[in-house]
Amino acid sequence: MKLKIESSKIKLRKLKKSDAEDIYLNARDKEIARYTTLPHPYKLRHALDFIKKTHRDIRKKAAYELGIELKETGRIIGMMSFVKIDHANKNAEVGYWLGKKYWRRGIAKEALKLILEFGFKKLGLIRVYAKVLHPNTASAKLLESVGFKYEGTLRKSVFRWNKWYDVVVYGLLKEEYISECLH
Repeated sequence: MKLKIESSKIKLRKLKKSDAEDIYLNARDKEIARYTTLPHPYKLRHALDFIKKTHRDIRKKAAYELGIELKETGRIIGMMSFVKIDHANKNAEVGYWLGKKYWRRGIAKEALKLILEFGFKKLGLIRVYAKVLHPNTASAKLLESVGFKYEGTLRKSVFRWNKWYDVVVYGLLKEEYISECLH
């Protein structure tokens, strides 16, 4: 399957070894690691290992971990991913992060809409879900802004930074996505 997922400003694409520096520069910020599964401190070797992993996952159709490329610079500024793809039940978890200096510009929303279109139209998904560490309200608002619905809270289900976090689960069904697109 040819991955051509883009808008006028950004492109979601398979990572290249040469993207390691961009990933490292954006992912090393503790604010990025705060509500994600990224290690901190983030090292260049983490980025190189991650790029190899993404290629294996795409080959196996187990996940599509795609870089968010800013077209104006050609640089990777974050990630937008489908992980835990369940082909039999036609669902997947969406995950993402964006370099801090690109926050509040509408880029994450644009990238999320692109990957949802790819998931529902090309992968044939029926349901996409996301898990948000509470209190990451920015991520929750992003999901709600494109039609995701609150499905529940998994209390004290993640231990990170020496404390317990609740995980808030959001879901979006294909018919809700289609309805949202028409508005």
